Amino acid sequence: MEDKMTNFSHADVDEYMPLRDVVFKTLRQAILRGELQPGERLMEIALAKKLGVSRTPIREAIRMLELEGLVLMIPRKGAEVAGITEKSLRDTLEVRRALEELAIELSCTKITDDEIEELKQAEEEFVNSIENKDIIDIARADEKFHDIIFTSTGNDKLVQMINNLREQMYRYRLEYVKAEATRNQLMDEHEMILRALESRDKSEAKRIIAEHINNQEVNVSRQIKEAPTR
Repeated sequence: MEDKMTNFSHADVDEYMPLRDVVFKTLRQAILRGELQPGERLMEIALAKKLGVSRTPIREAIRMLELEGLVLMIPRKGAEVAGITEKSLRDTLEVRRALEELAIELSCTKITDDEIEELKQAEEEFVNSIENKDIIDIARADEKFHDIIFTSTGNDKLVQMINNLREQMYRYRLEYVKAEATRNQLMDEHEMILRALESRDKSEAKRIIAEHINNQEVNVSRQIKEAPTR
């Protein structure tokens, strides 16, 4: 545990951010990047020593991570990094698929020319992030692309519901883009989504977005099955 912990570093954060949030973002980044692995125990004393803080912000950060589903509290054992299960993946993506199909249908009607241009710019940023090969940047660029579509619906309640799932979706998104083979496929799917929105083709847009999410489920499920057991 201690040897592995030396591999992760402080996340880039605002210097005026509360200490618990600094610790939270640092640990969150370490989990999402895979520097802290599923099933790995989060030892408060060791983490406090590594990050140069007291145990209080560590404890508070762990509670925040538990709320996001990134950490599990195990009776008589303590906190450990939560694994990704096929059921949690399937449950989350079922909801995401329904919400995104609604979002893209609304977007076909409501998206503006300016938002189409934003989407094109976001797709360029996504392509650039793939060339740079930083999985965090790739996931963020993918998220930004979809966020423009959500915003274009003009439906605040829909956006709020999607935001409630954001952290869980982000973890699966990150797992998806870890595989280099999927990145070209994602670029192609983004391009098809963009063309369908430009032409305001609702049926084609819904078909593509459903396929887009189905592909994520298939690929991440395969990664879960192939992952070595601890």
